[in-house]
Amino acid sequence: MPNDKGSHMSLREEIRLEASAEPLSHYTDAVRFGNLLFISGAAPLNPDGRLVAPGDVVAQADHVLHTMGRILARVGSSFADVLKVTVFLIDVEDRTRINPIRQRHFGAAKPASTLVEVSRLAVPGMLVEIEAVAGLPIIPP
Repeated sequence: MPNDKGSHMSLREEIRLEASAEPLSHYTDAVRFGNLLFISGAAPLNPDGRLVAPGDVVAQADHVLHTMGRILARVGSSFADVLKVTVFLIDVEDRTRINPIRQRHFGAAKPASTLVEVSRLAVPGMLVEIEAVAGLPIIPP
């Protein structure tokens, strides 16, 4: 593998959604590298950075998956291309409450999935955060 840091730059594309909350630290909404798309943990925040649906994990999960859908659409993709999701919940018992929302967004596609209960998330009041990896068609050089 070459030591030249720029050698893979043509394969890497940072993706930011318009009309979305600014990142909370040094990251972007997603990074495409070749035929893989890495979606950062999507948070239930409106474009002004305010929490959506405080206390309602179902509405927050729907918002997060809607945001993820926007990211996928931005690169000409859909939930059918998602290979893996990691779901972070404040209360693991909420899994059964958000499953119908996941099924609505993913349809027949079933990604590999990991569920993690956490003591808190980046913004007070966040009940759910979801990250994903999708497989995409390779962009011709």
